[in-house]
Amino acid sequence: MDADNMSDLHEEGKNAINAPMLPTGTDIHPEDTLMEENAERIMLDPTSRENLKFKDLLKVLIDWINSELEEERIIVKDLEEDCYDGQVLQKLFEKLSGRKLNVAEVTQSEIGQKQKLQTVLEAVNELLRPHGWTIEWSVDSIHSKNLVAIVYLLVALAMHFQAPIRLPEHVSVQVVVVKKREGILQTALVTKELTSTTEMMLGRFERDAFDTLLDHAPDKLNVVKTSLITFVNKHLNKLNLEVTELETQFADGVYLVLLMGLLEDYFVPLYNFFLTPESFEQKVHNVAFAFELMQDGGLKKPKARPEDVVNLNLKSTLRVLYNLFTNYKNSE
Repeated sequence: MDADNMSDLHEEGKNAINAPMLPTGTDIHPEDTLMEENAERIMLDPTSRENLKFKDLLKVLIDWINSELEEERIIVKDLEEDCYDGQVLQKLFEKLSGRKLNVAEVTQSEIGQKQKLQTVLEAVNELLRPHGWTIEWSVDSIHSKNLVAIVYLLVALAMHFQAPIRLPEHVSVQVVVVKKREGILQTALVTKELTSTTEMMLGRFERDAFDTLLDHAPDKLNVVKTSLITFVNKHLNKLNLEVTELETQFADGVYLVLLMGLLEDYFVPLYNFFLTPESFEQKVHNVAFAFELMQDGGLKKPKARPEDVVNLNLKSTLRVLYNLFTNYKNSE
């Protein structure tokens, strides 16, 4: 038996196992019978649409797009209905990348919409592909309102541009794949992972000594923590402040801001930051402000994002503090 027949047989066997288990709410559309040979159509399984983590991911993405496009007076309510024609995706990509795309502003016709999508997706793919992204979307899938393809694209953009949002971890959905083989429609359920762990999602940036330390030498981690605590307290003690726990005590940004003032020997005016931050946004403001002070002091832009420090991501907090330690360990 040749390899092609073998793989067909394997595929048929797999489908025979999967087919009886297809969810009852899955419709095989009449147009599926008109599909060309070897064509396939992918639909979101109805039960996945009700998955709470998936709904949470949709909400986070919608809120993010709306905050990015506020000045454009664009309000997205439904990703399938609002993203398929390329208009929102064009504006979002232009805002994030700072690039203007050469596309018609308003396109009513299907051909015009697909041309716009083509231009937008070419620009997106050109940007993402060199960073190792798998392109899980196409002009046809987005124009046909395939929610999974739209979400894949938005998650990739959010992660690439380090959007100030918290993507829910481990979101997977099931999709129904309808294929036409030798005139017969075959259906299968396939699981698609839309997000992994935050660490993995942010880990597209190069690994460094801290990754190695946390992965392979956790016993040495305490030595590093002790050195960092001694270092920050040497300076914070001047204001009668003391740190005992690195994980949580820098999360609101207050100590980071005060520490920068002490290290650089200036007083930070209280109107520049929130001394008693209450919301997530106020804490992010403080950490971001501390990062600005670090760059003003000649340090490189921290690899961490302010949101990660606020979210108690230990590795991010350690990276920021270690950066200060290596630069200021000899200052009095």
